[in-house]
Amino acid sequence: MSAPYAKTVMTANGKSQAGAESCRAGHGSGPATGGPPPALLATLGAACISASAVLIKLADTGTASAAFYRSLLALPLLAVLAALEQRRRGPRPLRSRLGAMLAGVFLAVDLVLWNHAIADVGAGIATLLGNLQVVFVAVAAWLLFRERPGRGFFLALPVVLAGIVLVSGLADHAHGVHSVAGIEYGLGTSIAYAAFLLVLRQASAASPHVAAPLAEATLGATAGAAALGLVFGGWQLDIGWHAFGWLLLLALTSGTAGWLLITWSLPRLPAALSSLLLLLQPSAAILLAAVVLDERPTALQLAGAALVCAGILVATSATRRTSRSRSPGRRRRAAGAAAGSPGQEEAALTRTAPARRSQS
Repeated sequence: MSAPYAKTVMTANGKSQAGAESCRAGHGSGPATGGPPPALLATLGAACISASAVLIKLADTGTASAAFYRSLLALPLLAVLAALEQRRRGPRPLRSRLGAMLAGVFLAVDLVLWNHAIADVGAGIATLLGNLQVVFVAVAAWLLFRERPGRGFFLALPVVLAGIVLVSGLADHAHGVHSVAGIEYGLGTSIAYAAFLLVLRQASAASPHVAAPLAEATLGATAGAAALGLVFGGWQLDIGWHAFGWLLLLALTSGTAGWLLITWSLPRLPAALSSLLLLLQPSAAILLAAVVLDERPTALQLAGAALVCAGILVATSATRRTSRSRSPGRRRRAAGAAAGSPGQEEAALTRTAPARRSQS
């Protein structure tokens, strides 16, 4: 799943944004008050999330069951972090809590569709397809908020589409590509994750909380995955200890550590660096899938992956430049409408939002 990327997803408001600007102006990518470098933490967060698809494959259980347990098992730790956060920053309004849980329902759709994509096209390619939310978020912001993307976005779009065609493996009949449905699931994942980011941003934009919105969204994802499994099948409580162990590892790495590392570090990094670091996620996922699962993309698929990553980077940069160029009154609204390139399961909630995908 993808991670929340870029200051434009949820970090572009209030004190957090001011601190990020101060850090970029005075300290580059280094930490503002000591401690580990933000670039290192962002890299570790992306690495945690990049293993998500491989762990899903190793768990080898139903699509809805995997989404349900990965969310459920992340809840206890997130609930503790949210309670500690509430002591420091006070409670969140009921409307914001409900909005975050609604966002979690979209996250559940994202996770279930993504699990289908993993089964059909493999862990590495599914992760790449799940990182296209930047395109759908920009389109949604244009339609809903009349925030027209910059010229670079329209130049990047055909590059991304060409990359998807090559990545699909249908052009050269790549081994492991079972059907066109796998590509459709992957694109559906990005659409659902884009909806998750937009709704979560609206629910969290005026709040300084980080762990609480993520905990509430994860609760919504748990309930949503169970409901989807009951309606469409693929959900069972008895998954066996083998699958349980892999999903527990997934919940602790991607569902909590990965998202929280990215959430903390991205506002403290230059925008260009954060985009490049987060593109490590799909790249690392393809590498891990090759090593652990023996998934070997063809030369055309690797070329398509490079095109998709390049297109995402250009689209993200264009979206940020457009956001910065707007007047202060509109910039705040635009900041929440544009998402950086993924990656998220789950999790990208840098005060502006994390990844993705999870995050997933």
